[in-house]
Amino acid sequence: MSDRVIDNPIINSPYGRPTRHFAFDRDGITDRIEEQRRPSSFFIPVPRPRKRGQQLELQVFTEDDIKPNKQVNDVRERVDAWREASWPNVTPVTRRLLEYWSDPERDNKILFCQREAVETAIFLAEGATKWQGSWINNDLDAHNAEHNNGLPRVALKMATGTGKTVVMAMLIAWQTINKVHARYDKTFAKRFLVVTPGLTIRDRLRVLLPEDPGNYYRERDLVPAEFADDLGQAKIVITNFHAFQLRETRFGRNATGNTKALVAPGRPDPFRETSAQMVSRVLRELGGSSEIVVFNDEAHHCYRGRAGEPEPDADTVENLRGDERKEAADRAEDARIWFSGLEAVRAKVGIKRVYDLSATPFFLAGSGYREGTLFPWVVSDFSLIDAIEAGIVKIPRVPVDDDRVANRVTYLNLWQEIRDSLPKGGRRSNQDFTAADLPGALTAALHSLYGSYVSAFEAWEKSEAAAHGQPPPVFIVVCSNTTISKAVYEWIGGYDREQGGHLLPTAGQLPLFSNVADGQWLHRQRTILVDAAEFESGSLSPEFRRTAAREIAEFKQEYADRFPGRSADDIGDAELMREVMNTVGKPGKLGEPVRCVVSVSMLTEGWDANTVTHILGVRAFGTQLLCEQVVGRGLRRRSYVADEDGMFTPEYADVYGVPFQFIPTVAVSRELPMKPVRNVRAEPDRDAAKLEITFPRVVGYHLEIPDAPLVGDFSDPDLKMILSRQDLPTKTMVAGQVGEEDVHDLERLKGLRGQFVAYRLASEVLKRKLLTTDGDLRPWYFPQVLEIAQQWLRRCVDLRDDQAIGLILLREAEAVEKIGQSITWQGGRRERWVLPVLRTADPIGTTASVDFRTTREVWPTDPRRCQVNLVTLDGKDGNAWERAVAQAIESLPEEQVAAYVRNDHLDFFIPYEHAGRSRRFYPDFLVKLADVGDGIARTLIVEVSGGRKSQSEAAQKAWAARNLWVQAVNNSGRFGRWSFCELRDPTTAKRDLRPAIDALFALQGAAALTDAVSAEEELV
Repeated sequence: MSDRVIDNPIINSPYGRPTRHFAFDRDGITDRIEEQRRPSSFFIPVPRPRKRGQQLELQVFTEDDIKPNKQVNDVRERVDAWREASWPNVTPVTRRLLEYWSDPERDNKILFCQREAVETAIFLAEGATKWQGSWINNDLDAHNAEHNNGLPRVALKMATGTGKTVVMAMLIAWQTINKVHARYDKTFAKRFLVVTPGLTIRDRLRVLLPEDPGNYYRERDLVPAEFADDLGQAKIVITNFHAFQLRETRFGRNATGNTKALVAPGRPDPFRETSAQMVSRVLRELGGSSEIVVFNDEAHHCYRGRAGEPEPDADTVENLRGDERKEAADRAEDARIWFSGLEAVRAKVGIKRVYDLSATPFFLAGSGYREGTLFPWVVSDFSLIDAIEAGIVKIPRVPVDDDRVANRVTYLNLWQEIRDSLPKGGRRSNQDFTAADLPGALTAALHSLYGSYVSAFEAWEKSEAAAHGQPPPVFIVVCSNTTISKAVYEWIGGYDREQGGHLLPTAGQLPLFSNVADGQWLHRQRTILVDAAEFESGSLSPEFRRTAAREIAEFKQEYADRFPGRSADDIGDAELMREVMNTVGKPGKLGEPVRCVVSVSMLTEGWDANTVTHILGVRAFGTQLLCEQVVGRGLRRRSYVADEDGMFTPEYADVYGVPFQFIPTVAVSRELPMKPVRNVRAEPDRDAAKLEITFPRVVGYHLEIPDAPLVGDFSDPDLKMILSRQDLPTKTMVAGQVGEEDVHDLERLKGLRGQFVAYRLASEVLKRKLLTTDGDLRPWYFPQVLEIAQQWLRRCVDLRDDQAIGLILLREAEAVEKIGQSITWQGGRRERWVLPVLRTADPIGTTASVDFRTTREVWPTDPRRCQVNLVTLDGKDGNAWERAVAQAIESLPEEQVAAYVRNDHLDFFIPYEHAGRSRRFYPDFLVKLADVGDGIARTLIVEVSGGRKSQSEAAQKAWAARNLWVQAVNNSGRFGRWSFCELRDPTTAKRDLRPAIDALFALQGAAALTDAVSAEEELV
C-alpha cells in the first residue's frame, strides 16, 4: 500500500455533483482517477474476522470486493435527470426551495450530498410517478412489507460528518411550508417525530426546532424570507427511543407490592401503560390527529429481526459468544423497543413516511441477516470515500508500516499485542490494575501518537484559528472496559499518590494532557474520563462517581464560576458530565479546554466535536461496523473555507489501534484562514423614520388589455434571434466498433414551412402571455398575434449556416418570450396597462427586517445613510464593485439621497420569465431619494450589469424591470414612484447615478440607462 500513497485525495468540489473518483484494482485503491462519478457500491471499509471474538485483520478492498448497489444507482440516475430538467412535476413551494438551496450565489452554501439526499426524498414524494420513477416506490413498498411490517421507511445513507441534521431541517421545511400552502394535500405534514438512540443526539437536535435560538433554518439560511413565518407552524417532538418503553402508570407507581400481586395472571397489566397510552405520552406536544412524519437518526439501531430462518452465514444472538453475545442481545432489545414503538405510533395516529438517516444503514450481527448487509430501503448513498474525495470530512490515516521485525504493523493491530496483558472485567470486578500496569506496547503507542499530537498542537498555537479563540485539537482513547479506561486516564492525566499518609498529586505522562502541573491539580481539566453508556442512560454508577469525583467537583466549580447565581447542584452529575463531553471543542463552553477524552466503550454517536485529530483504540474490533463508527468520531472537519479553486483543503485524523484503511496518504494539512462570522442587521438605534425603505413584494403581473388592435414593436435590438450551427448541430454521425455508420439529422424540422412555425408560436404566445385574470384564453386575438409572429420571423430572425426556419422550434420558449415582448396596442403603450400581483401574505417588505450572518467580507455603512449596518461584498477579499457603488451612493448629497440598502436577504426581487420558466431577478441596491415635500416617495432600483455578469441575461432582467415591475408598481399608485437604473461601470457610479436621480425627481425615468438618458420616458 505504501507505493500507492495519494498526495491529495480531494478531487471533487463539495458543492457540486462528483465527477471523478479514484479507481480500484486487484491490489486495492489506486492513484488513477476515473473521470466519472463513483457508482454506489456494496463494500464496507472495515476488516473481516479471522476467528470469532478476536481482533479483525486489516482487509485491503479490491475491485473483486465491490458489488454495485443497483437500486441506489438506478434511483440516482433518475434523480440526476430530474434535476437536470429543473425538477419538473413539483409544487411551486418545492421549486422555490430547490432553487433557493441550489443557488450558486448563496453565502451559506449547501453541500451537494445534502441537496442530493433531500432531492431524492422529494423526487419519491412528488416527481417519481410522472417522471418514469413509479417503480421506485413500488419496490420500496415491497421491501418494507418484507422487512418492516409495512412501515413506510426510506433510508438516506450519508457518511459521518456530511450533515445529516441539515438534511432533516431541509425536509422539515419542505414538508411544513407545503402543508401550510396546501393544507388538504395529503403528501405533506407539519407534525414530526424525531427519534434518536440517546440523550446526546436528542439534545443536539434542538437545532431542528424553529423556536430554538440556534435553529438551523436561520443559522444555515435554509428558508427564504417569504416562508419564514410558515415554518413556525411546524410541531416537532425530539425524543430518544427509550421513551417507547412502556412505563408504570400513576396508579402503578402508587400501588403496593401486595396490590400488584393480587392481579390475576394472564390479564392486561393495569399498572403499566398500554401502547396507545405510551404514544399519547410521547406525542403529547404534537396535538392533532393527522398522520405524522418520522425521522430516525442513526437509524441502523432500528430494525426488525429476520423472521424465520437466518440467512446463510448470518449470526443470531444465540450462536454468538461472550461479549459479542451480550452486545448483540442489547442491540436486539434496543431495536425491538424502537421498532415496536414506531408500530404503535402508526397504529395510534398514522405515519406518512419514515426517513432513516445513517452513515451505516446495515444489519448488525445477531439480526439474522448477514452482518453489513445494506438495508434494502436505502435510496440515496454518499459514502465515506465519496466524502473524502470531496473534502467534506477529515481523512483517516492509520499505520501502514513500521521498522519492527514482525509480520504485522504493531500500532495498526494494537489489540493483538496487548490483550493478554489487560484485565477482562470492569470496575465492579475490583481488580487491582493501575496506570503502572499498562503494557509497554500500549504506552509506546500512546507516546508515539502523542508525538504527532504535539506537532498538531504547536501548529494550532500559531494558527489564525487559535488567534480567533478556537479550542485546541483533541485526542481520544476508546477502551474496552472501565478498569482499563481508569488506568489509561490516570496514566495520561495524573492521579493522587499516597506517601506518608498524604495524597500527592502526580502528573500524567503526557504533559499537554496532564491535569496536574507543578504539583497541583489544574482548575480546568485537560483530560476527562467518560462512560458513554452511563451518560446516555442519564445516571452515573457509584463506581464512576468515585473514579471521577475530582473531575465532577472541578466542573461543578467551573459551572458556578461561569454562571453566577446558579448552583451546580441544580443539575445532576450525569447531565453535567454530558454537557462537558458534548461541548468539547466548543468555544466558551464547559468542554472548551479539554484536549484528551478517555472513554469506555464507544464515544456516543452524535458526539460532534470537529477538533478531533488523533484516535487510539484500546479494544477488540470484532464487529463489521465498529471500526467505521469509532473512526467516525474524528471525521468532522474544522474548517469549511474553500481554496482558490473552490475546493476544500485536506484535514487529517491519525488513528492507532483501529484496523481501518481507506486512502493511504502522508500529506499534511494546509490551513486556510478561518473566516469570521458577522451579523448583518438593521440597527435599532438608527433613524428608522428617515432610513427605512419599504417596497411591494410583487410575485407576478396582470395585463389589463384595452379594446384596441394589437401591433408589434420590433425596435428593441434584444428581440433579435440568430440561428447557426454554433447553437446546435444539425447532423450527428454514429458508429460502433464494427459495422455500418449512420447519420442522424434534423431534416424533419428543417422541412417545416414558415406558416406552420408562425402558427405554432402564435398559439403558444396566446396561451402563455395573453390569458385573462381567470386563466381563460382570448381566441379573438389569435389572428393579430399570428400576424405579429410572422412579422417577427421576417424582421428579427437571422438564419446562418444554411439553417432553416423550422429549427427555431428548438428554441421555442425563447421565441415566445421575444414575440410576447414585442406586442403593444395601437395608439398606446402596453406599459400603461400592466398592474402588479402582490404576495398574499406579507405583501410589503422593509429594510427593518434584515438580520442574518455571513462569512463574506463586509463594508460598514454610514449610520446616517443606511438602516443596515454592513454592505456584503461578493468579490474576492472584498475588493468588489459593491463597495464602489455603496461609496458612490453615500457620497451623494443628502438633498438627493436619504437612504440606501444593499439587496441582500431583503427578499426584494423582480419576477420575470426566461426560456419558458419563471425566474427571479435580485437587483443590487435600493436608493430612497430625499423628500421634496410633494408627498411622493421616490425609490431608485440600481443594478450593475457590467463586468462579471452575462450581458444577454442582464438585458432580459433589465427589460422586465423597465417594462413590467416599475410600470406595474407605478400604475398601481400605492407605492410612490419607482425607477430603474442600470449602471455599466461601478467605477463611474457617482457620475452615472446623477441623471437617473434627476429624472426620478422630475417624475421621469421609468428606466434610466446611463448611456441613453435622453430616451427616458415620462412616468404614467
